[in-house]
Amino acid sequence: VKTVAQIRKALPSIEATLPHNVHVGVAVDRSQSVNAAVGDTERTLFIAVLLVIGVVFVFLQSPRAVLVPAVALPLSIVGTFGPMYLLGYSLDNLSLMALTIGTGFVVDDAVVVLENIVRHVEAGMDVREAAMQGSAEVSFTVISMSLSLIAVFLPILLMPGIVGLLFHEFAVTLSIAILLSLVISLTVTPTMAAYVISRKTLHSKARWAVWYERQFERFKQAYSRSLTVVLDHAFAVILTLV
Repeated sequence: VKTVAQIRKALPSIEATLPHNVHVGVAVDRSQSVNAAVGDTERTLFIAVLLVIGVVFVFLQSPRAVLVPAVALPLSIVGTFGPMYLLGYSLDNLSLMALTIGTGFVVDDAVVVLENIVRHVEAGMDVREAAMQGSAEVSFTVISMSLSLIAVFLPILLMPGIVGLLFHEFAVTLSIAILLSLVISLTVTPTMAAYVISRKTLHSKARWAVWYERQFERFKQAYSRSLTVVLDHAFAVILTLV
């Protein structure tokens, strides 16, 4: 983008050295589409952070708890820029598309770890012990989730021809973001949870939170009853599915 701006600025001096009947202009300016894509990625990341914070706050009712995913999500995206730079990638439409899609993937790991830590804290466990045990319990789950997501994009890395070369950057960028999310969820997330979460803030809930939890508990009980019915009539469910 900076190079295009410099070229536009230098065009009059370049044209002055040429014959009078020769005119120079910018035929194609890809910087405009890249700028628009960067803006879309920023908006997507901002909306994703707001949605994650809202969902975590509704279920945990702790302003401190929302700090964990609010830090983990941008950290995973911004941290991807380092390996991208080392691999020679740039912010083009394909890498930005990968980062946009990655905003929906990278937050899953942190939320899973955070929810398990909060569950132990609400059960009466010490916060730091809950951070250690809670992250250890779901570490295998988080690793399997991340690796399965990366495995989905492996065929793109193996695609031959020009299409494979084009989407190679997309697959690698997205895989790097998912791997960084995995590392952050098992390191930064439990560390932040051990310092920002307290049993007092988790148990001091407003009236709307108490009412919401009561309604959600009713929903879980209804789901449990429906699940029991489905499991008791497994053959009929399979026939219905077919």
